[in-house]
Amino acid sequence: MTTDDLLARITSDPAICFGKPCIQGHRIWVSFILDQLADGRSVHEILEDYPGLQEADIRACIAYGSAMARERFVAVRSAS
Repeated sequence: MTTDDLLARITSDPAICFGKPCIQGHRIWVSFILDQLADGRSVHEILEDYPGLQEADIRACIAYGSAMARERFVAVRSAS
């Protein structure tokens, strides 16, 4: 799966979660997943707590965080 494929899993909609980037189809913020990883939680632990997510969703959050570290703005698909 390419970085573009992963980033396609991230959406932003002003009417959902204040427009914060979220995992597509969920109201789970990218920043929340990155915080969980930074706190030492494993991908497996996160997936156990959020069974609707897939490993690719976690990787998408990492890809988004990486892109944000390089750029000032990362375009994501609108959820609508």
